[in-house]
Amino acid sequence: MSTQQLPVVVIGAGPVGLAAATHLVERGIEPLVLEAGSRAGAAVREWSHVRLFSTWGEVVDPAAEKLLAPTGWSRPDPATYPSGGDWAEQYLQPLADALGDKVRTGAAVTGVSRAGRDRIVDADREQQPFVVHVEYAGGREERVLARAVIDASGTWATPSPAGGSGLPALGEKTAADRITYRVPDLKDPAVRARYAGKRTAVIGSGASAFTALAYLAELARSEDGAGTHAVWILRRGISGSTFGGGTADQLPARGALGLAAKAAVDQGYADAVTGFRTEAFERDADDRLVLVGEDGRRLDPVDEVIVLTGFRPDLSFLDELRLGLDERLQAPLELAPLIDPNQHSCGTVYPHGHRELSHPEQGIHLVGMKSYGRAPTFLAMTGYEQVRSVAAAIAGDLDAADRVELTLPETGVCGGAGLFDTPDTQQADGGGCCAAPEPRLVKLETRPAVGTAAEEAPAGGCCGS
Repeated sequence: MSTQQLPVVVIGAGPVGLAAATHLVERGIEPLVLEAGSRAGAAVREWSHVRLFSTWGEVVDPAAEKLLAPTGWSRPDPATYPSGGDWAEQYLQPLADALGDKVRTGAAVTGVSRAGRDRIVDADREQQPFVVHVEYAGGREERVLARAVIDASGTWATPSPAGGSGLPALGEKTAADRITYRVPDLKDPAVRARYAGKRTAVIGSGASAFTALAYLAELARSEDGAGTHAVWILRRGISGSTFGGGTADQLPARGALGLAAKAAVDQGYADAVTGFRTEAFERDADDRLVLVGEDGRRLDPVDEVIVLTGFRPDLSFLDELRLGLDERLQAPLELAPLIDPNQHSCGTVYPHGHRELSHPEQGIHLVGMKSYGRAPTFLAMTGYEQVRSVAAAIAGDLDAADRVELTLPETGVCGGAGLFDTPDTQQADGGGCCAAPEPRLVKLETRPAVGTAAEEAPAGGCCGS
């Protein structure tokens, strides 16, 4: 069998992985999707309680919709907002079912290399197929040969720690019983009881942190949530861009999500602690957690901690391949400048495809959330455009692969100093990024219009939407 007759292995049966398989099928190329979870969309199902800030019209891949049409499937109202559970059950699972035996679940990829070539060997390297090592749920191992590999495994399994240096804070591991790295499902009675009436630290500054703050504020307003309070810990200061683009965001629910977080602070359900980088977790005499900053400050004790500091890619099983990754973001070298939050915080990323996703090792493609490395603000529609281009390139149709077929919505937030609290002198109309020079506890002034907008908005937003 020649290499061209081998399947293309797709790692991950999430939104982008299944879209990749669909585009390959459309091109007459056989995909083999390997999903570590027991069902398609396993990662999405873990945040099934969170509502996306993208509508159904923005999270269904056009090629997938065509594949599903003969099955009698019809897309839900394109103007409505699905939850993660809706997305998994009403779209991802039907799509996996339509792909049939091209999708294998309970199949974890533990290594990818070239057949007979480790990363050192040059001789005839490009002529060798890829070899993909798979471990199945029952313990069986297999090696699969592939003509190309599309890694759409995402970053969900590798959340970033609380420590401000990128390493776990001292005591973070031993405090694991009080820490979660996910937005809690406060509709689950057991989870609700864990946070009701408690003081909870929320560490992070993105959409997931906004969602957690909004959920905790909602709990505090409820009959069984009296005394619930959040302490929002930011590594940088409060600025015009802290709460996102608001009404200027071209994804209205994403903008409203930031307004809901602001309302939680304005209405006294949360305090914002700025310029705080967590160095250690300690326990007080009552067994509550005390967060200690790099500057030696100690915050008042909390009962629980929600760490939402982003995600990072797991590159361990790709170690025998020659990847070209940016030293900061761990994203492909050509893509990194377009998404680097050190350089900008604008939500508009130039639509990109196979060329920006290329590596020294030809035939390996990191797509979806994983392609962004540690950068935030990924949208499903970005991933769908990526895999459309990659599938076309694998098929040899470079005209289609190089064609831009996507316009992304803007966040309404522009400026510099996206990650650190370095003052930014270029304040755009959407709000600058000037950070507070000293760590401080902040209660923002109430603006009635903000509360109104937040209450009318969808319930939240999340990664991958």
